[in-house]
Amino acid sequence: MRLAGAHAAVRRIWTVELRPQAGGPTLVCPSCTARASPLQASSARSAALAHLACHARADALPVYLRSCQCRLQGCVWHPRHRGCAGRVLLALTRDRSGRTWRLADACAACAAATSHTAVVPETLLSPRRPAASAPVRPRVHGDEPQRVREMLTYLASALGCVTSPAARLLALQSALRADTHGCARLPAGLLRSMRLYRRAEVWQELAQDGWLELPDPRAAFLQVRLLDDAVLDQAPGRSARRRAANWALKPAPLIVPAAAKPAERLTALVLAAHTAAASPGADMAVVARLCGHSPQQTEVLLDRLVAVRTLSAWHHQRDTDEVHWQPAPLHRPVPGPTDTSAH
Repeated sequence: MRLAGAHAAVRRIWTVELRPQAGGPTLVCPSCTARASPLQASSARSAALAHLACHARADALPVYLRSCQCRLQGCVWHPRHRGCAGRVLLALTRDRSGRTWRLADACAACAAATSHTAVVPETLLSPRRPAASAPVRPRVHGDEPQRVREMLTYLASALGCVTSPAARLLALQSALRADTHGCARLPAGLLRSMRLYRRAEVWQELAQDGWLELPDPRAAFLQVRLLDDAVLDQAPGRSARRRAANWALKPAPLIVPAAAKPAERLTALVLAAHTAAASPGADMAVVARLCGHSPQQTEVLLDRLVAVRTLSAWHHQRDTDEVHWQPAPLHRPVPGPTDTSAH
């Protein structure tokens, strides 16, 4: 007798709609018939994501009971691909207008094939903040790339599609360094190391996107307040996230020149966050989405990383849409005028 398929697949799809109204957009949720009072336009998206997160927390299921909702719907959410594969993840999808948001269980293959979709890290759906007296968990060595990869994945959906690489890097640092009230302090030295010191236009991008409040540029420490409620309940704790933020500044094993542009830095960071395996690689669509570029633009950036010797080589396997890369040696010498070894 087979028991594996004895239980019925549990529906785990939640949607919310932001309906324009005279006093501000209104949040409508068919799952709980919620109809919130008019929202500020700048906070409407955060309210929608926070509402979806509440449903996911309330309807939590063990991994073995979760199934790909996209497959159960006939895979109508994306173009045809190689078929369902990978573990079941929480996929956040928005429509082109940004008014309708869907959170659903989907396999890794379906999530990657669905447009305007990002995987929501399970750590962002922690049901409650750890108590102050809770025992400190030992650090898992090498988890910084995973933390950064999860946050980059979330930001790919939470931020606008035209958000610049510089703004995405600032958003990443702000989110990882934020406290439980959504406030983050960014020292001038940190911003100088990112070559983003006194770049007011980058902060304005994130403020216009409704993601944070503009900081006071005259303060010795730039303190920002995030308007995205979904980043307030992050797990693990702040110290682990701060380590991830520090790793993101120098994402080993990829070495980025000090003069690298934000687009090159962000691309190298995305690759470094996927370089845990012996043969580093990822779907080109995933890399491009996290970088905020098209696949064609991402290929140009990969060529630049080879030119500045952050990468030794890279290859795009067109039939599977996978891109593979090889980090450059950490102490690779730059050929001089009389060095013939490079020829």
